[in-house]
Amino acid sequence: MLIRVVRMTFQEDRIEDFLENFEKNKKAIRGFEGCHHLELWRDENKPNVFMTYSHWENEEALNRYRDSELFKKVWAFTKTLFSEKPFAFSSKKLQEVNF
Repeated sequence: MLIRVVRMTFQEDRIEDFLENFEKNKKAIRGFEGCHHLELWRDENKPNVFMTYSHWENEEALNRYRDSELFKKVWAFTKTLFSEKPFAFSSKKLQEVNF
């Protein structure tokens, strides 16, 4: 399982545009082959900062998504809304601590 986090900072007057586009495409992204989980987060103290948190079967599945027409369409629109360069990273869970 590959965990992907993408941190995006938006122009304040374009936040609604981002949210509308995410709402329109979230089911297609989550339904993409190899995607097992998708969340949208908002920074508690910076309301124009959002993060997507997703689980992918493996790096190959993520790369298939990144090469897809769906990603190209969504990303082409999303990147026009940024006020700062986005930051993304992939990780693998080592442990989960439960009580």
